[in-house]
Amino acid sequence: MFNGLSFHLKAGECLVIHGDNGSGKTSLLRTLVGLAAPAAGALYWHGRKIDSLDEEYRCQLIYAGHLPGLKEELDAEENLQFALTLANEPSSVSAIHTALHQVGLQGKENLPTRLLSEGQKRRVSLARLVLQKRPLWVLDEPLTALDSKAAQWVTETIDRHLCRGGIAAVTTHHEMKLKHATYHITCG
Repeated sequence: MFNGLSFHLKAGECLVIHGDNGSGKTSLLRTLVGLAAPAAGALYWHGRKIDSLDEEYRCQLIYAGHLPGLKEELDAEENLQFALTLANEPSSVSAIHTALHQVGLQGKENLPTRLLSEGQKRRVSLARLVLQKRPLWVLDEPLTALDSKAAQWVTETIDRHLCRGGIAAVTTHHEMKLKHATYHITCG
């Protein structure tokens, strides 16, 4: 776990969180997105406590949890359409197909999710990074189950986000060679 943790991220910066399984990485991310309350202290977004911002804060972030959060009976396109509608950011079928092509799922847009590999399911979930324009990305083990080509795409996509002034907090067991300001912490 962690205590006495304090950090400040500015536009273009990324926090990479390392640690053994069960060390508190996911708990930290869940706290960052407001799904869990900190045991002590507070989290701030633009100088205001996130618990007072509620929906205003959630509309500023993308949270990609450890599980892909997909409905097995829906296909990749339908899953993204569903997720984007829930996020109040519906998108065109054309834009969704373009995002799925970028993550390497061309030709698999309309396959039921249950037929996709774990890596392909992860790619469907991560396609939201292309479709949703939000300044804060909170990503829990985004490279899990991905092949080297897909992992490189994720790393490059995070770098592009940081280059545009975005902020990211990422947990990983993998080495991520980001070109932008990166701060590393270890839980446990």
